[in-house]
Amino acid sequence: MITEIAPAPERVADEPVRPGGRRRAWDEVPRWQIYVPLTVYLLFTLIPFYWILLFALRPAGSTSLVPWPVTSEHFEKVWTERSFGTYFANSVYVGLATLVLTTVVALAGGYALARFDFRLKRGFMLALLCSQFVPGALLLVPLFQIFAKLSMINSLGSVVIAETVFQLPLSMILISGFIRNVPHSLEEAAWVDGCNRFTAFRIVVLPLLRPGLIAVGSFAFVHAWNHFLFALMFLSDQSKQTIPVGLNTLMSSDSVDLGALAAGGIIAAVPVVIVFAFIQKWLITGFSAGAVKG
Repeated sequence: MITEIAPAPERVADEPVRPGGRRRAWDEVPRWQIYVPLTVYLLFTLIPFYWILLFALRPAGSTSLVPWPVTSEHFEKVWTERSFGTYFANSVYVGLATLVLTTVVALAGGYALARFDFRLKRGFMLALLCSQFVPGALLLVPLFQIFAKLSMINSLGSVVIAETVFQLPLSMILISGFIRNVPHSLEEAAWVDGCNRFTAFRIVVLPLLRPGLIAVGSFAFVHAWNHFLFALMFLSDQSKQTIPVGLNTLMSSDSVDLGALAAGGIIAAVPVVIVFAFIQKWLITGFSAGAVKG
């Protein structure tokens, strides 16, 4: 006797089901309970940016909630009268120099931590981790004394070195995590083919570290771009100051030029936003890869 098998019930296409056939708990949540908190958070985040744009684009003395007519007088004022063009160039120099120096030194140190075993290695790693709990303000006095003896006060090089020293521990730890995720057998295969250690690293390992290097370099650049204390303490000449210090000069005890301050804030924020817009994919990939122990 032939038994007819009933067809399986059709599954609704829009109904996500877990592998075991059970629906996930959050699938039962109404959409409005998701969109309403996200909308509130988005408004809470974007309103301060709109407020900055409003003060930067509307004419001085205007109380309108819409930046119309649009004016560029505040940008022209901070760029020419307040020397923000010089501050911007100095910040670019400090940021790029810190990026390069931090990445190169962290790459060498991270490779040593990932590929070599030596005495007190765990203690050295613990010291690197503990150094992250030391605030930058505690480094000001010893660094100032060192730079004074080296005649580097009022030099952009002092800020670059200070930023690099502050960024190296975390960068070295992240780079070592990236290198551990690269199989050692790839380097060994290159050694068998006649490459020395440096050539094998350059040809085999370095291309695989691109997301990690972008993550570490961008983190160092943004921190150096936004850092205020080192530039304030080590640079006394106005022509050597950076954008964070320049923003501070727009505020006085008597009055604050809100239009100029907002325009300066936009000038300071735009490069960072552009950098993160281009490297967002690499940044997330890099930090997630470095967080996994190989």
